[in-house]
Amino acid sequence: ANKNSVGASALDGLGVGLGFTLSLTVIGIVREILGSGSVFGWKFIPGDGILAFVMAPGAFIALGYLMVLFNKYLAKK
Repeated sequence: ANKNSVGASALDGLGVGLGFTLSLTVIGIVREILGSGSVFGWKFIPGDGILAFVMAPGAFIALGYLMVLFNKYLAKK
């Protein structure tokens, strides 16, 4: 950071922060859909959902599934 200008460092920090926020939002939405079956009151999955995704370890499971999907997507390119 000391080799870049203040503006470039600020933009880099903003980009990293927005990327991290986006990734947490995607993981949270996936957990809500799989755990409770709905997001913002919209029902996507009938029934009660999968309890494991609502609990703390569900974040790691959801992250693992998202990594698998992302890697399969990149392998097709």
